[in-house]
Amino acid sequence: MEPLKGNVSSHKYFILDGFNELGVLRPVLFIPFFIMFIVSLSANSLLLYIIVSQRSLHSPMYILIAGMACVDLSLPLFFIPNMLLSFLFDWRGISLSGCLVQIYFVHLLGTFQSTLLLWMALDRYFAICTPLYYHESMALPRFLKFVIPLMIRNVLMISVVVALAAPLSFCAVNVINHCFCEHMALVELACGSTAVNNLVGLLTVFLIPVVDFIIITASYIVIFSSVLSSGKSGVKALHTCVTHIVVMTVSLIIILTAFLSYRIRNGLPSAVRVFFSIMYLFFPSCFNPIIYGIRTTEIRQHILKILTCFRFVQTVPYSSET
Repeated sequence: MEPLKGNVSSHKYFILDGFNELGVLRPVLFIPFFIMFIVSLSANSLLLYIIVSQRSLHSPMYILIAGMACVDLSLPLFFIPNMLLSFLFDWRGISLSGCLVQIYFVHLLGTFQSTLLLWMALDRYFAICTPLYYHESMALPRFLKFVIPLMIRNVLMISVVVALAAPLSFCAVNVINHCFCEHMALVELACGSTAVNNLVGLLTVFLIPVVDFIIITASYIVIFSSVLSSGKSGVKALHTCVTHIVVMTVSLIIILTAFLSYRIRNGLPSAVRVFFSIMYLFFPSCFNPIIYGIRTTEIRQHILKILTCFRFVQTVPYSSET
């Protein structure tokens, strides 16, 4: 992002004007978002380090958690730094090409948040419902059959969304009421009909997060039914499912709130819409590593071990001096 200088062409440059209603208080937003950004980077980096460095955590379930940490680590990097600079220095200008690139990577990585939860649900399904065949089902060649089609779906749908947005002609108004380039916020500025863009946008929402949620829900219904029929022996195996369900529920609530805020306005303040649109992408990046670190016993034990060692290293110099 570059500073805004004078009048700019709406066909080449846009002004990201999110939270403009706050006026002189807008720079204050730097503080909470910067803290969340640091929490996201440090928590996801720690989670990745623990899973990669501990051979005991190289099972499919933890590899999928590491995949989620990679997405949660990468996603904020495509829009949070620019947003923070905008709050501090009032740099709001962005080119159309830069806007389209940002839309592509932000939305593509965003789709993998729900898709990874789907893969985690399948992992728990195989572990709890077919434990004797778990390692066979989760062997790389077989599990790739579940991975590759969904990856192709995500890349294809987001590519179509961006490809349809690229040739749009834009009117004199070039102000995007957002802190980063979001698909619907950009399309709203286009001249002429955007029915195809809206249709493909809705189709993308249905084919990715909605379909993922339906499959996830069906998987957990089967899992819970299997556990209830197996008695107490299956309750312990259900513990890891609860973590995934908590993450999925929080993510889904924020996604649906952000999605509905753009289509059912009813006098909803613009700043509120922008806030939820940011948080549905950003909040999981902060929330996911913390909830996995707290609720997953093996990861929690390694985190405590690292913190204990760090504390010990800090106290050693003091002890030697005394």
